[in-house]
Amino acid sequence: MQQPDLQTIETAAKGDLLGGLTFAARLDRELDAVREMLLEKNAAYGNSALDPVRVFSDASPSEQIKVRLDDKISRIVRGKAAGEDVETDLLGYLFLLRIARRLEQELCG
Repeated sequence: MQQPDLQTIETAAKGDLLGGLTFAARLDRELDAVREMLLEKNAAYGNSALDPVRVFSDASPSEQIKVRLDDKISRIVRGKAAGEDVETDLLGYLFLLRIARRLEQELCG
């Protein structure tokens, strides 16, 4: 698949191509996709990121999320995404990390 040239990308970003989507509409679409993925994973796995089962690890939720982020970045660097949408997963984990850190701050004062 051929990459579009810079002018085509800039024109599309202005909303002049691809259905005339504005930046806000594109942002909403991407944020909605991450939100839906997080909700689907939460339904499938429970609240495992923020309330882990803790069989082997007693690390805080934010520390465990950072390990998952490291794993995802490792897959990108090594080219081993295995069919995953690693970018969306990374965005999701970054949102979860923000939530975990805020919960920890609220609990610690």
